[in-house]
Amino acid sequence: MNSYDVRESFLRFFQERGHRRLPSAPLVPAGDPTLLFTSAGMVQFKPYFLGQAKPPHPRLTTVQKCFRTSDIDSVGDTSHLTFFEMLGNFSVGDYFKAEAIPWAWEYVTSKRWLGLDPDRLWPAVYLDDDEAFDLWRKVGVPEERIRRYGEEHNYWFSGDVGPCGPCSELHYDFGPQFGCGPACEPDHEECDRFLEIWNLVFMSYFCDGEKRDPLPSRNIDTGAGLERMAVASLFESEGWDKSRLPSVYDTDLFQPIIGRIEELSGRRYGEDEATDRAIRIVAEHSRALAFLIGDEQTPVLPSKEEQGYVVRKLLRRTMYYQLHLLDLARVRHPDGEGAVNELSVEELARRIHVKQLKQKWEAGNSFLVPVMEQVVESVRAAYPEIQRQREFILEAIISEEQQSRRTLTSGEQLLTEIMAFKVMAIGLAESLGNRHNEILGYADKAQRNAIIDEITRPELEDSLRGGGSPSRTLSGREAFLLHDTYGFPIELTREIARERDFTVDEAGFDALMERQRERARAAAKGAGAVAAEAVYASLGDTENAFCGYETLETETTVLGIIATRPSTGSGRAEDKAAHGEPVEPRAAIESAEPPAEVEVLLAETPFYPEGGGQVGDQGEIVGPQGRMAVEDTQRVAERLIVHRGRVVEGRIAVGQTVKAQVDPQRRADTMRNHTATHLLHAALRRVLGSHVRQAGSLVAPDHLRFDFTHTEAMTSEQIAEVQRLVNDKIRQNLQVETRLTSFDQAMSEGVLAFFGEKYAEEVRVVEVNSVVPRFSAELCGGTHCHHTGDIGYCLITGESSIGAGMRRIEALTGRGAEEYVRGQQAALDEMARRLSAPRDALPGKVEALLSEIDAQRKRIERLERSLASAPTTEQLLQGAVEVGDVRVLAARVDAPSLDALRYLGDGVRKAISSGVAVLGSAIEGRPQFVAIVSPDLTQRGQHAGQLLKRVATIAGGGGGGRPEMAQGGGKDPRKLDEALAAVPEIVREMAART
Repeated sequence: MNSYDVRESFLRFFQERGHRRLPSAPLVPAGDPTLLFTSAGMVQFKPYFLGQAKPPHPRLTTVQKCFRTSDIDSVGDTSHLTFFEMLGNFSVGDYFKAEAIPWAWEYVTSKRWLGLDPDRLWPAVYLDDDEAFDLWRKVGVPEERIRRYGEEHNYWFSGDVGPCGPCSELHYDFGPQFGCGPACEPDHEECDRFLEIWNLVFMSYFCDGEKRDPLPSRNIDTGAGLERMAVASLFESEGWDKSRLPSVYDTDLFQPIIGRIEELSGRRYGEDEATDRAIRIVAEHSRALAFLIGDEQTPVLPSKEEQGYVVRKLLRRTMYYQLHLLDLARVRHPDGEGAVNELSVEELARRIHVKQLKQKWEAGNSFLVPVMEQVVESVRAAYPEIQRQREFILEAIISEEQQSRRTLTSGEQLLTEIMAFKVMAIGLAESLGNRHNEILGYADKAQRNAIIDEITRPELEDSLRGGGSPSRTLSGREAFLLHDTYGFPIELTREIARERDFTVDEAGFDALMERQRERARAAAKGAGAVAAEAVYASLGDTENAFCGYETLETETTVLGIIATRPSTGSGRAEDKAAHGEPVEPRAAIESAEPPAEVEVLLAETPFYPEGGGQVGDQGEIVGPQGRMAVEDTQRVAERLIVHRGRVVEGRIAVGQTVKAQVDPQRRADTMRNHTATHLLHAALRRVLGSHVRQAGSLVAPDHLRFDFTHTEAMTSEQIAEVQRLVNDKIRQNLQVETRLTSFDQAMSEGVLAFFGEKYAEEVRVVEVNSVVPRFSAELCGGTHCHHTGDIGYCLITGESSIGAGMRRIEALTGRGAEEYVRGQQAALDEMARRLSAPRDALPGKVEALLSEIDAQRKRIERLERSLASAPTTEQLLQGAVEVGDVRVLAARVDAPSLDALRYLGDGVRKAISSGVAVLGSAIEGRPQFVAIVSPDLTQRGQHAGQLLKRVATIAGGGGGGRPEMAQGGGKDPRKLDEALAAVPEIVREMAART
């Protein structure tokens, strides 16, 4: 069977036996803060086993996507994986061992199903589990192949705290030729003869970390690794060479990916162990990355925090090993390094190919994207959602590759230089003995970098002075500085060090990391926050109820008051607060008067505490003797709602009966924005794709902000479509319904949850249009409108990037949108007034102005160029000729406009004392002329207007003007020079007539 057949046959087998087939849960378990990732098939069913929730059916079967961070550094051998698929059948208080064991045997051995050789299967049971032992004998397993093992091997725990129970395993035997001797057993982890393919957990107990108590019911939890079953099935196939062991990398799960890596790198899987390890790492991590980033419910993008950091670590490790595959120094001749002239033609071609690939990668081309494309293609049949997420996955990979490229290359260079320095120091110490000054002198002449100068060189000196010697160990400080300052992951430092026979001071690194975390925690908390925690803890199990869904006003009791202003004097805190004097931060007091700043705890409150992106309510608390302005509402210590603000009148005291009143307009504005946020989320998923997930939000009364996963800027058309879709749902005035249900029921309905949030067993679902298909359904504790029409209108005001693969939408609703539109209209009205145009004609008016400005700009540019290149008046006059006793100038000039031509003519008029001048220029494709006659010649009968008329006629036009100056133009620019050449003769004729 191939892997697809194994999946489908397993599910079909258990469906025929009354199991309900459920989809895989997301790789990030929703609402479970104890796990970063789903690491076992039973994770989504824990509430059922614990009796906290009722399962949809007592018999369930799944193929669960799993990810384990503990194996990242081990990936590269033939057995460890980070991402794997776990086949599972589950019974919640239904069948038990008597059914589970025969079914396991039937599926694994029957020719209708997996069809493995029964003689190759060895069961194992817990030491005293006689029932399981007898059941394996009953299905036909010889007694000598059934093993009894202790808790280390045959007792399964879901964690230090959680459900557990004895288990029974099935091990596949590849044969004694792969074993460690005649006494080889399935529990011998040092040899490869046996492979565990099935684990039946008889989940009957709950471990609280010390003792184990019975669960409400006895359960079955099967974990059967798909990859391992595929290996066993491959070994029994006709084409497999039984003299060698297969690994998961030989199965159809990885062979297409490995083939693509070989094609891209020019390397061959099996050529040497270093190459094989690099190919396995790139293949395995690429597969894991596709599923982590491409999870439609909880996509995980590279970041600095939690799950995102794991993705970044995988990606950088993949990039590092893809560089290894492209490293020419690792391309060897089959018979050794050899000289170039000894290499085969094929080897030479391969070296050239690899060199070209490396140059492309260094120039910014992606090596990983083609590999990821092959991963997507390989899993599309079993996981069509990965195909749907293809573009999102590739965009995320490209974005992170670009960011990580420089970090990897510069970080590895720094690390290489540090290790080279240490190797040099070791060599010097071996040759120079204890001549420390000479060693340090030579070391100071070696290649250096900032870390060597700051850490490595001083540590070497301290070691030598203390009688020690240099070693092949990277100190904790060196590894920490590479990680913290240069962004080079400790995982890669460890990996590279191991490859080059170095060790890393892990304890020193961990200590520095913990010290940094402590500083960060202290900075975040501050002294006031630490003191506050003590005050909150002193209130015991006090928990104040929230009644703000039903009402904005309630009568309640003051349970406690905490002063929040720092002290500058002495005396009792409550006395200072009562008189408005500063008090110690976070001190519990009995009463407060103006202008005390305090936190007040009420027995019951309508004030919504900040959470889920929604800001805390404001309003006031009114008592029989005083009044407090509530400026913010927060939840502290997970169970308490505190009202922060100032006492503005009288006196507020513990034990008083008061009226808590939420500002209704501010709450209404906030509700509009919160419901609009849900609509925006749903619209974004419809327009951009189901990969869009909320990554943060701010719901305030005056605006909303929504952060979401998406790798590229939205187009104006996409933004318009999202806004149109949201407002269409607003106009439909759909009902916004809220209901309480179990977390698992909500998840089975496809309700959106967010992995950063904590969810109780009972959750609140907010849905718009509850009729299937729903427009929006999310887990949310916030306050919302009753109908979408209450929002009024949603206006998107901005869309921007907030980081790799993350975008932000900003929007307004209700009164905020109205004020924004009013402001825009006022601006338009002012623009219309200044442009003397009606508002609806503004676009045309602005376009005309822009065109005019552009034309004027071009004219100015032409004028500037012509003026810069135009001859001076003196230069023009040098071209004048004598006609009788009259000085005549006829010249062609480069003028961008008629104004410029007149400007040049005016200059000639002022410079010439006696004479006639005609200037001509081709302006916008037409000949133009200016004529000037000095005053003394006008008295003798020379006339500029008459002169110009005759000149312009030659160019197919006309003109005229005063005796002393005239202008005109023609139609044929080709006649311009001819017209100017006629000027002297025309002047001669005019002089003869006078």
